[in-house]
Amino acid sequence: MAVLFKFGPIQMSGTAFAALAWAGSFFPARKRSKYDDEGQEMIITRTPYRISMFGGGTDYPGWYREHGGAVLSTTIDKYCYINARHLPPFFDHQFRVVYSQIESTNTVEEIQHPSVRATLKFMNLDRGIEIHHDGDLPARSGMGSSSAFTVGLLNALHALKGHMATKEQLANESIHLEQDLLKETVGSQDQVNAAYGGFNHITFHTSGEISVRPVIIPPDRLNELTSHLMLFYTGIKRTADKVAGSYVPSLESKRRQLRILRDMVEEALASLCGHGPIKEYGELLHESWLAKQAISDKISNDSITELYNAARDAGAVGGKITGAGGGGFMLLFVPPQFQPAVREKLNRLIHVPFNFETAGSQVIFYDRDQDYSAAEADNKSRQLAEFRELDEVEATAEALANFA
Repeated sequence: MAVLFKFGPIQMSGTAFAALAWAGSFFPARKRSKYDDEGQEMIITRTPYRISMFGGGTDYPGWYREHGGAVLSTTIDKYCYINARHLPPFFDHQFRVVYSQIESTNTVEEIQHPSVRATLKFMNLDRGIEIHHDGDLPARSGMGSSSAFTVGLLNALHALKGHMATKEQLANESIHLEQDLLKETVGSQDQVNAAYGGFNHITFHTSGEISVRPVIIPPDRLNELTSHLMLFYTGIKRTADKVAGSYVPSLESKRRQLRILRDMVEEALASLCGHGPIKEYGELLHESWLAKQAISDKISNDSITELYNAARDAGAVGGKITGAGGGGFMLLFVPPQFQPAVREKLNRLIHVPFNFETAGSQVIFYDRDQDYSAAEADNKSRQLAEFRELDEVEATAEALANFA
């Protein structure tokens, strides 16, 4: 699915500008070799997780292609890290993928991790590659971790091939991978958030075009908002594709609720960028959470309701589950004076302090490695001996001696 993007005016900090300038020096001009398109680098990318504030549910293509959609969301300083390099040709496998499991295979098709397998095929990378994943937060927790992984992996593999991928390209390709190739029931905001970073008003047009507009908030107002937010991990793991699959096919029958959710994006923007009490933003979060639960009985459950009500009793104004629903992280809007009481009320949950971030997916480490492409090609042209354990060699020698 082709997706076009518009990006509005951006205010960029000195740090972000320096980072972009540094990134531009990754690939200095030099004489190209025949192996340049393959790349001989060690790459580490850092891609942020996101918190969806308002409008979640209207970013599914099955909905916005007919009615349009919009979300208000932000990325935070919790990240997915991808380390990628061409694997030196001195092992008995060509691909090594390290995440919660460790996979060592000789073909892309043998890789079990769906996103890694699909992304390697999409990028047409068939040389030996090693990929390591680390994350600051648990997977399957409603923070956009799956899309952050896909965006970060795409960014790393583009860099491995000697290309500087744009944010638009990363968002576009990750949406294509997840929705069209992997056939996952996911929306389109997570990929855009992970690629671009920042606090954004994202609009999904019926044409398929996606507009990304940074929300310009005065520093004092932004600090005030940050000081009122608390993030807790409910400990309930779930798969967004499974939860969303319970209601996405019937979104057309939820027109009223989804239109309410979209309209609340504009109300939240007006509240956030206005001069009224910041508490109004928290009250809108509460209203939005109630409206979203009307879409499906899978979005909340007794455990979540108990936690949310306990937080409200202790002083929280509003809040929500951060992803498709069912579990994962809970965002709460709590006036600072009530935060100790809320923390005590939810004392069995992990509290995750956070700040907003603005950079999106970045290459944070780049180093050229020795070029093994000729050695790898030579190895492939030969019938090499299989790797064996010493015990196996000794047993074979003993068997031959006994036979003689």
